[in-house]
Amino acid sequence: MSLVVVGTVALDSVKTPFGEANDVLGGSATYFATAASYFTKVRLVAVVGRDFPGEHLRFLESKKIDLSGLQTLDGKTFRWRGEYGFQLNEAHTLETQLNVLEEFRPDLPASYRDAEMVFLGNIDPRLQQEVLRQVKRPKLVACDTMNFWIEGKRDDLNQTLRQVDIVIINDGEARELAAEANLVRAARKILSEGPKTLIIKRGEYGVLMFNEKTAFAAPAYPLEAVFDPTGAGDSFAGGFMGYLTQSGDFSDVGIRRAVIYGSVMASFNVESFSLDRLSRLTRNEIDDRYREFGRLTYFEDLKTV
Repeated sequence: MSLVVVGTVALDSVKTPFGEANDVLGGSATYFATAASYFTKVRLVAVVGRDFPGEHLRFLESKKIDLSGLQTLDGKTFRWRGEYGFQLNEAHTLETQLNVLEEFRPDLPASYRDAEMVFLGNIDPRLQQEVLRQVKRPKLVACDTMNFWIEGKRDDLNQTLRQVDIVIINDGEARELAAEANLVRAARKILSEGPKTLIIKRGEYGVLMFNEKTAFAAPAYPLEAVFDPTGAGDSFAGGFMGYLTQSGDFSDVGIRRAVIYGSVMASFNVESFSLDRLSRLTRNEIDDRYREFGRLTYFEDLKTV
């Protein structure tokens, strides 16, 4: 099956207690596509400026990511600058330069419009709907969003939610979207808006998955060194959707496996700045860590006397 992602490609400057990196490759679609590329071919829809380095294009192409949908406009590439304290779950945005992103209108190439799997990254919900109008009959659509759209474009976001199968957001966004402090009640309310599955990312506390019938919880993988959490959520989504595209298994069991693969990709992502760790992974490393997740969470059933 084919997978299309619509989101941002950016140049990031990030500072954490463990170092910093300036004007490195970033953006939601970049992290997503790189993580997903270990499972399937990815078609990317985004925009960059004339200043976007050729080396970054060559990197994306080396991952067999289809860049036919990557627009290049006159102007500068979207830039984000942020900082993390020792509480690495939360980024402090210091500067955002939208640049060519302000002019971005997703225009899917003809070869993308029959995609069976679609991921709508964290962009204006009106643009998300433009994408949905261009694809024919996808088997599964997932989306991300953020507090900016929840607060500023709620009606448009609600329309998107009614058209997607899976929503992937963090715990703060889930609480705000549902106006509920309790995540279980929040999940029930969000699912009532239309999605079949809700996945709540909780940073170092792992992931929760809810559907109409069941709930599933996965821990975060314990790491000795966490250097940069930028893009962890997008890497999770890429691993999750990449595995689903590869397997074609949308059952409860298949989605649970995809959650673990998403968690695996996020755990690798935070081990270095930008896409440094994701760029040099092997599929064997990914599958080995998937198995380690199984050992990490295994416990014996109760013995009957």
